[in-house]
Amino acid sequence: MSEWQRNIPFQVDIAGIIDIMGASLYSRHDTPIRELLQNSHDAIMRRRRSDLEFQGRIDVIQDAEAGLLTFTDDGIGLTPEEAENYLGTLGLGITGLIKRGEAMPHLSQGGDQGDLIGQFGVGLFSAFMLADRLIVESRNESADEAVRWEAGPGTEIDLSVSDRATAGTTVTLVLKPEYKFLAENEETIESTIKEHADFLPIPIHLNDSQTRVNVIHAAWFEPSQDVETTELALQAYFDETPLDVIPIRVEAPIPIAGALYVSPQRIPGFSDTASVMVTVRRMVISRQIKELLPPWATFLRGCLELHGCSPTASREDLVRNKAFSIVTETLEDLLFRHFEQLSENDPQRMESIVNWHRYSMAGAALESRRLREILKSSYRFPTSHGPLTINEILNLSDADPLYEEEADRVVWYNTDRRQEQWVNTLFSGHSAPCVHTFRSFEESLLAYSLADDFESGLVSDLRIASPSAPNFASAILGVRELEEAPAEWMEFLSSVDAKILIGSFREDQPVMAFLNERYELAKSFDELKQRGDIPTGFQRLIDSHFKDAPSGQNEVILNRNHPMISRTLSKSPGTPLSSVTRLIVVNALNSAGATTPKPASRQQQEDLEWIAECLWGRED
Repeated sequence: MSEWQRNIPFQVDIAGIIDIMGASLYSRHDTPIRELLQNSHDAIMRRRRSDLEFQGRIDVIQDAEAGLLTFTDDGIGLTPEEAENYLGTLGLGITGLIKRGEAMPHLSQGGDQGDLIGQFGVGLFSAFMLADRLIVESRNESADEAVRWEAGPGTEIDLSVSDRATAGTTVTLVLKPEYKFLAENEETIESTIKEHADFLPIPIHLNDSQTRVNVIHAAWFEPSQDVETTELALQAYFDETPLDVIPIRVEAPIPIAGALYVSPQRIPGFSDTASVMVTVRRMVISRQIKELLPPWATFLRGCLELHGCSPTASREDLVRNKAFSIVTETLEDLLFRHFEQLSENDPQRMESIVNWHRYSMAGAALESRRLREILKSSYRFPTSHGPLTINEILNLSDADPLYEEEADRVVWYNTDRRQEQWVNTLFSGHSAPCVHTFRSFEESLLAYSLADDFESGLVSDLRIASPSAPNFASAILGVRELEEAPAEWMEFLSSVDAKILIGSFREDQPVMAFLNERYELAKSFDELKQRGDIPTGFQRLIDSHFKDAPSGQNEVILNRNHPMISRTLSKSPGTPLSSVTRLIVVNALNSAGATTPKPASRQQQEDLEWIAECLWGRED
């Protein structure tokens, strides 16, 4: 086989490239409008460099009858050579070449390039998503003649002399049939301009209107922000009243400007992702840039100018590079410092913010110690002593040296709302409060907050308000000589499905019952499982939940100081008094809020019949 070599030109299917851009690069049909506005902006900014008094203007004209959409600017314009060399070359944009500092003999490159937006050389081609043909008429301010550039989706481009007399560029889109509504609906174009170019520092006019469409000025872009003015601007623009405003101005290492605010909209759950509106040189990249704000800041909204960050090729997001990471770290530190200062200088305002977004902030604090430190003085738990912050709870929870040898502090907590009043009564005579953690994340927040103290040398112990917890019976209940009931009594009372203990306390109370909320929940799930009412996927989640933290049991203390209980315990189970005791135990659990197991319900009926027979026999 003979060797051979051939040099061939690279083939590009323009129609195919346009389809790829529409299907993969851009996610919205209005993106070409943004790209053309961006090109006009860059042309005007380049002209401003040589004429400091020049302002510039962009006009968008709809022609419904002809199906045309036209973009006109009075920027620097193109020479015939520039139109030939750059307009028809995909990926070779003039602005990108200038920003990269590449040699372009016939293009002005002087001055700072930081005010230019474009860089990829695909903006004009994106217009083919909407148009069958593009017509560009342009005149450079220093050129002898204007140029007309016209192309369809094929590879042929027509160049000719234009009669345009003034500097600037006009791009006309001959719209495809399915996009002719863009030439008919003024509201659609106005909305698109506001969506992408509301803050561009160049007035944009629609259909020769004397009133510009875009806002241009926003208080949060001012070098020195007035907080009240910024708050009013945010309220007007985002249509909600900020609970707190955070002006932002950072020059290094990456410039950041703008403002964030605490939204009055509550965020459900903990899975939402923080997002914020971002502009690059005042062009809106996205109103929902994710991963920029810290994960715990889901309640923040606002607008940030990040001209040190790089947009993606579609200009719908930011590139996740080193600059993006630096901005993320800078913002998180700035936000922490803001809330730390607010917590110290205006604690009532901070408490109000935390109370409004308590679930989001408490859940997020499980992953952030610095956020926990802020919440320690501003997140209030319901307790037996009223609402208290974590710091207040810790200050009231010094360990009693009579009962504690190792712990410096003991924090008691209750997870069952049904026991709230009962627990409050138990702790009413104690200096230490009992914290009601009715939501699982609150129990975790309390545990993490106590664990933080270990590094400072303090030993804090978190204990559930239950007789099985160390020293609860003696220190809180005043129960002495607490022990598990003998096996024969455990078996006799097995139908109530609770752990049976025996202790000594005040004589007027035969039993005390304590519920385990996780046990009650597990029992409910078990009943649903037996009926086949739980989908398999949910059952796996439930099994995993209880595997990580076993459910435990409800608990009952029989009072050996009570005359009847004492007499009952002095004999073996099976006497009428033992049946009365079993009924009292079931009643105590029911009063605490427990559901009666089916075996206990059947046993209840048998106990009543047995007691009745004994009483009838005595009457005979």
